[in-house]
Amino acid sequence: MKQQLPTAGPSFAEALIQHGLAPLRRTVLTELQVNLGKLCNQACNHCHVDAGPKRTEVMNWDTMSSVLGWLTETSIEHVDITGGAPELNPHFRRFVSNLRSHGSRVTSRCNLTVLLESGQEDLAQWYAASQVRLVCSLPCYSRENVDTQRGKGVFGKSIEALRRLNEAGYGTDPGLPLDLIYNPGGPHLPPSQDELEKDYKERLWNDFGIRFNQLFTLANLPINRFAHFLEAQGKSEEYQHLLTCNFNPATVKGLMCRFLISVDWEGRVYDCDFNQMLDMPMGINGTRYLWDVDLTAVENQDIRVNRHCFGCTAGAGSSCGGALT
Repeated sequence: MKQQLPTAGPSFAEALIQHGLAPLRRTVLTELQVNLGKLCNQACNHCHVDAGPKRTEVMNWDTMSSVLGWLTETSIEHVDITGGAPELNPHFRRFVSNLRSHGSRVTSRCNLTVLLESGQEDLAQWYAASQVRLVCSLPCYSRENVDTQRGKGVFGKSIEALRRLNEAGYGTDPGLPLDLIYNPGGPHLPPSQDELEKDYKERLWNDFGIRFNQLFTLANLPINRFAHFLEAQGKSEEYQHLLTCNFNPATVKGLMCRFLISVDWEGRVYDCDFNQMLDMPMGINGTRYLWDVDLTAVENQDIRVNRHCFGCTAGAGSSCGGALT
């Protein structure tokens, strides 16, 4: 069943029209984002994927092979891998190794604590040897805030994982970038990305001797687990109103859906990861698979939008690469 979004206020399409930005269209595709499944060693209360230890949706090798085959026929150089915890997919390392052999620049979105899971003891060194860019979740530099949002003990494990990554060269070697992601613990917009990055760097270095490259701030979107959190707090409409009222037209040109497509664990394609979780397939003709997509045909194609898109365009904006303005 598709999730129902709050309906108060103008639609996102109407907001685009009001600012002369409609329709939202894709530009030249430069990135493929691949969700390897919903299996995760954590169950964070803000997770729009609704990932967790009991999820069974995991991409198989046949689907990965089809993705790899499609990539060889395109000019796309950047592959962004996400989950769940993508490292828990049994074919993860084989998939990444094939991508690197093909010449793809690979980013992996890591929750940090997976480095402490059984069988992942060498993960930091393997990542470094594979020259994978890492974007890691650390929603605060405070133990209390992280453990409240992500589970008891997660902060301590995250710090240990960051130490291992620093020891492997991440955050210090120019060829091994280590970026962190912040997202609010509740129904609020992120603060200034630049100012928060300064705070993170100061606290993590002074308290733990940890270095990283950049901090990305992301807004929580009212999808799946975070939507349930808002409903339980009676704040669904209030949060949607916050996002709508802070719509910033300057963020639209940098939206990630304009230059990437998202693939789910079965190979189906979407305009972005959020549309994927709302079961809004790319295009107007219903479900499509990546290997059926002709890049030249989807360039300049209209992007499907709904009220959750206000989450990416509120304030300074929000994307997989952080703030947009």
